[in-house]
Amino acid sequence: MHKTKILVIEPVTHDVKRIRLERPEGFDYQVGDATELALDVDGWRDEKRPFTMTSLPEDPYLEFTIKEYPDHDGVTTRLHDMKPGETVLIDDPFKTFRNKGKGVFIAGGAGITPFLAILRKEREKHSLDGYTLIFANKRTEDIICRDELAGMPELKVVHVLSEDKEPGMHHGEVDADLIRGEVEDFDQRFYLCGPPPMMEAVQKSLDKLGVKADAVDLSD
Repeated sequence: MHKTKILVIEPVTHDVKRIRLERPEGFDYQVGDATELALDVDGWRDEKRPFTMTSLPEDPYLEFTIKEYPDHDGVTTRLHDMKPGETVLIDDPFKTFRNKGKGVFIAGGAGITPFLAILRKEREKHSLDGYTLIFANKRTEDIICRDELAGMPELKVVHVLSEDKEPGMHHGEVDADLIRGEVEDFDQRFYLCGPPPMMEAVQKSLDKLGVKADAVDLSD
């Protein structure tokens, strides 16, 4: 594992923080890759957790966008309490998603994180015309990088809230009716990431809508 130092730690939402680390020499990765991270503290070095890089490969630092799960009193809670200058341990990168072209990205909560770097890179390279993001959360305060997503030219963003009711956003779940109302072409690629129960329900909805199984990408 690589020992590396925290450079920046700052809030993104009430329970999500952006953590930037020094990039270890020779740490090369692709957009959509993740790593396993552990606390550099006695008793925690073997408690590794997977996180996707939300930085781009050309950035001089590594960035992670990490949600805290305080009920677990685990790695994410302790990470949120850390300060710049403290150290963590990271493994070599591994693949989660690859951008296989225009399509519909469906994310639930922190499931947006593998898609952030993909969308950022595509915005930088070309255009997000033809890209749709369906983003499900409980409340408006839970929406990660809401302003950044709203400012991505040509990206169609569809917000879905299960608890709050907000003008311009859907209230409820990501089901077949919602997808049918927002997506015209089902002969395209779909990318899914979120809590397992949500992803299982979305996969069933896509099957109902006639989306072929080999057109659906899940994290590796």
